[in-house]
Amino acid sequence: MTLTSLLIRHARILQPDGNFLQGDVLIQAGKIVEVAAAIGATGDREIDATGLTLLPGVIDPQVHFREPGLEHKEDLFTASCACAKGGVTSFLEMPNTRPLTTTQAALDDKLQRAAAKCLVNYGFFIGATAEMLPDLLEATPVCGIKIFMGSMHGPLLIDEEPLLDRIFSRGDRLIAVHAEDQARILQRRQEYAGNTDPAIHSVIQDNQAALNATQLALKLSQKYQRRLHILHLSTAEEAELMRQQKPAWVTCEVTPQHLLLNTDAYAKIGTLAQMNPPLRSPHDNQVLWQALLDGVIDFIATDHAPHTLEEKAQPYPNSPSGMPGVETSLPLMLTQAMAGRCTIAQVAQWMSTNVAKAYGIPNKGLIAPGYDADLVLVDLATYQPVQREALQTKCRWSPFEGWELTGYPVYTLVGGQVAYEQGKLNTTVRGQALCFQPTLR
Repeated sequence: MTLTSLLIRHARILQPDGNFLQGDVLIQAGKIVEVAAAIGATGDREIDATGLTLLPGVIDPQVHFREPGLEHKEDLFTASCACAKGGVTSFLEMPNTRPLTTTQAALDDKLQRAAAKCLVNYGFFIGATAEMLPDLLEATPVCGIKIFMGSMHGPLLIDEEPLLDRIFSRGDRLIAVHAEDQARILQRRQEYAGNTDPAIHSVIQDNQAALNATQLALKLSQKYQRRLHILHLSTAEEAELMRQQKPAWVTCEVTPQHLLLNTDAYAKIGTLAQMNPPLRSPHDNQVLWQALLDGVIDFIATDHAPHTLEEKAQPYPNSPSGMPGVETSLPLMLTQAMAGRCTIAQVAQWMSTNVAKAYGIPNKGLIAPGYDADLVLVDLATYQPVQREALQTKCRWSPFEGWELTGYPVYTLVGGQVAYEQGKLNTTVRGQALCFQPTLR
């Protein structure tokens, strides 16, 4: 049965001004229609949210869900189940699937798959190639153009400045870059060839490789005043560059991994700590945190990029880079808030409000009348460890296994539908394709 109205009662509601209201939220036809201390109306269903905190659903703006072509690692259904369990109500997915998402036909295929399988809302990037296919500027709907400046091979690798300049000079779509200097990486791979210690990954793909590419992307963005988003900022040097030189039309993000993990993790979890860009030093952690708190870094993404445990068990450098993240990102950040490192309101800004603003996603990211009822009720009173066997992601592991976290979702609502409730998924719920409007221009 499809609910037409839902009433959440007695919740601690995060308001748009960052303050909390103890009260009720009335949802009708997937939209928030009233937020008040007490609502006299009734709904087709009521949720007693006593003791729970109501936040806008997380919008994860960088994920790799592996479908089509790599479904043994993850697929849109399993990934969206993990999203619902983690309080992620919308995601933006990357183009490095098989086939690559570089044409309207490939995009349409993903949209059809998502409509049939996804418990949460979805959007997709289109991938840039050296061919400059017309679909790069015309395919719709897309949240932006993805450019891999490094850490990639095949048609999606764009590591030469003339080609990058050509892409930046045409059209006005948001460009999101994976900023690593491929030439430096290749040189350093030769220097350290034969070293099978996973920790060498952070040495090969070092801070300078990241800074070089970020500087180039920023230069091209400034040359054309082109809307630019820098994905997964990982170094202190990049954060300071952004602090000094970031124009109004540029945004950047950081992952929970680059805030909370560092090179010490290799000794504990080996290749499970391997990702691109790599984990950095504790100093980088600190500088990234400060940049996030100061608003230099705009928001948080997980870069959810699962591989099987068997794949990860291969010796470095044959082990693939990437780790899952959608199920743990919100509890990780809320645990930091409860420890006093930031506020709950800041977490919601970084994981929802600012993402919707940057990508021009209408009616999402706030709890207010007229907004979509993409919501998550979390328990901030209970701490539980991250447990491998409880994960919904197909890869069934987390780099944060064993971490004691709070803020786990108790209910996740997608368009007013209850997709996750007290440990159980409603796999009949389906999200919708996201819409994108031009921003920051």
